[in-house]
Amino acid sequence: MRDNFEARLSPRRRMLLVAGTLMVLGSVVFLLPPQGSVGVWGRGPAMLLVSVQAAAMWWMAERPGPAVAAALVAGAGIHLLYPAVGPGVALVTVCTFAWLRPARVSLWGLAGALVLTAAVPLLGGQRVPALLWACGALLAWSWGALGRARDAGRQAEARRAVLEERARIARELHDVLAHTVSVMVVQAAAADDVFDSSPVKARQAVRELEACGRRALGELRHFLRSVDVDGGQAGVEGGGGEPQPGLGDLDRLAGVMGAAGLDVVVRCEGLDGLRAVSSVELSVYRIVQESLTNVLRHAGAGRAEVLVSAGGGRLLVEVRDDGWGGGGRLVGRGGGRGIAGMRERAALLGGSLEAGPGPGGGFVVRVLLPLKELS
Repeated sequence: MRDNFEARLSPRRRMLLVAGTLMVLGSVVFLLPPQGSVGVWGRGPAMLLVSVQAAAMWWMAERPGPAVAAALVAGAGIHLLYPAVGPGVALVTVCTFAWLRPARVSLWGLAGALVLTAAVPLLGGQRVPALLWACGALLAWSWGALGRARDAGRQAEARRAVLEERARIARELHDVLAHTVSVMVVQAAAADDVFDSSPVKARQAVRELEACGRRALGELRHFLRSVDVDGGQAGVEGGGGEPQPGLGDLDRLAGVMGAAGLDVVVRCEGLDGLRAVSSVELSVYRIVQESLTNVLRHAGAGRAEVLVSAGGGRLLVEVRDDGWGGGGRLVGRGGGRGIAGMRERAALLGGSLEAGPGPGGGFVVRVLLPLKELS
């Protein structure tokens, strides 16, 4: 799997690393004499090596590779001068390097750390300290790689949540706007057809068009308030607007479609006592709405039947029309965003959706949802 995680070393963290390096190693240099040397002449090279490691800490963000190499070389020198201190903060740079870069890149830093941290004690014939420092280098790299994997998982989860929220917003906007615009176009065309011969019918069609637009605006306002919770608007404006539609609004939806020229019959069975959560009711309503919109736009149908039935541990939603679907000319109608959006809604509720020509003609959308998820 490709590692796409982007780790960044903040200036504040860099300052802490540099300050910690100078304070800790600087104190060691001033308090302890270097091995094999006396006085300030031995401390001068040691301070230079400490400065190199501090500079490496600062440049880890921009040039992690060269910074790790410089820190390891300086660490080998510090290890020679102060065997008890070891390679200084070189292991910290290895850990940071493993966090900043993928494992395939940072492994060479681990290899260098194993060689340099173990080579110095071995040169002095100290096998046990060499093994301990090699284990320390391995642990430092492992800790950084583990931190990178953990942060990468968090970043991927956050990115997935953003994509899911975008998909949810796209579904809602599509369902509201596609349905409303389709109905308004049909009603506007009907008003234009009878404008001269029957002004009363034309006026009625225009009124239906206006009512449809107002309902869509109410749904959009409610939806946008639910999206803008972080902005604080939900609490300020939460009292206005219409609530999101549910199972009780299917008859009203049938009336809207009837005004647009599609006769819709709604049948509900076994819903007495069923208490579905609002998100489920909204999803069922949107699936029926999208199905009827596809019928109105594509099927050339005059009649549609909607069945919502609960029983046997599941909820059945079926939309059937008498249009062209059974003739094979529009088997894939609505197969763009419409069918895909309905299938996504069903999948999010743990259900399934099938859409295709009916055995007796027309087109059938059939949704099965587990009832245990609804109550």
